[in-house]
Amino acid sequence: MYKLIIIMGMMTIWLAAQLMQVEEELAMKTMYQSKRAVNRAAHAAAQQLDRTALAEGILRIDESEALSSASLYLRNNLLLDEQGAPLPHSPLRHPVEVVALDIVNSEESFPYHYRNESYDFEATLQRPGVVMIVRIVHPRRFAVIDDRVWHIRGVAELVDRTTG
Repeated sequence: MYKLIIIMGMMTIWLAAQLMQVEEELAMKTMYQSKRAVNRAAHAAAQQLDRTALAEGILRIDESEALSSASLYLRNNLLLDEQGAPLPHSPLRHPVEVVALDIVNSEESFPYHYRNESYDFEATLQRPGVVMIVRIVHPRRFAVIDDRVWHIRGVAELVDRTTG
């Protein structure tokens, strides 16, 4: 009888370990998808040139277009609605929150050292660019681990078409 109890205990431990492994793999997949989405959104935002300033020979990012473009790319890549809530086929279950979207324009001297103390993030920009930090919560699928909360960062600069 004691062997049956030991076998049942071992099966319970094995099942819990297996569920934890599956949960970790799902979390990493979601994190990588989210990181790619944030990078794409930051890149799209950084490419929104201010046409008026460009006519005067100044490389400057149009802030309203950058905000709009970043939001659109983030929504499309993570399958979110207008308010940042996940759509039915989204890998996420909690709303996505953009906690920082900073545009570094040509008024700064370059190379520009960006620092965000709140999220312990630093980056060096060589030309005008965008820094984006997004809060994403990965929901647990099983009761083995807690929800994961990430602050995913993305940085992009204006593309320099003069260099190869």
